[in-house]
Amino acid sequence: MFRIPYYLFSAHFSCFCLITICLSQNAAFAKSMTDAMTLPNNFKSTLDTRKFVSIGETTFSFLFWDLYKSQLLTTSGKYPIEIEKDNLLLDINYLADISSDDLIERTIEQWQHLGITPEKYQDYLPELKAIWPNITDGDSLTLLIHQGRSVFYFNQQYVGVINDAKFGQMFLAIWLSENTSEPSLRHELLGGIKDE
Repeated sequence: MFRIPYYLFSAHFSCFCLITICLSQNAAFAKSMTDAMTLPNNFKSTLDTRKFVSIGETTFSFLFWDLYKSQLLTTSGKYPIEIEKDNLLLDINYLADISSDDLIERTIEQWQHLGITPEKYQDYLPELKAIWPNITDGDSLTLLIHQGRSVFYFNQQYVGVINDAKFGQMFLAIWLSENTSEPSLRHELLGGIKDE
């Protein structure tokens, strides 16, 4: 009986595996490109194609310094939103400098305040490090919740996306949870009148 020499079979099998891996990588790459193309990468077009209604706005201050202004908007005019139908914007305009590392550290502190364990947020930290830039006075960082994905814009330019719907809710909880460390900000963002 004719037998294929082992070295030929081995080479053929290796080639097959290489082709399979390449096809898998190409499919994954194609999917990532398709996802990127369907994301609202242009901030202006996001506003042009989706009618957002302001829910509320506020200014966060520490002692005598205003640190940032923020505004919450949704396409339904309500919060919470229906993830499958509605879009949400949290627009933060900074009035002071803050590094990317400090921004991530403050975010972690707020999650810990809310009782969120590291197991639930640690996988997001490398993504945030890659997305969030260093902030200077006058910069804006905007979160768009779109079909469950968290799309970030820096000065109205797309900078990245986190595709896990759990992240968006966890991030918004910093301001909008009933257990937030800043209940007055929550009150104002949800449309309440600022306390004097």
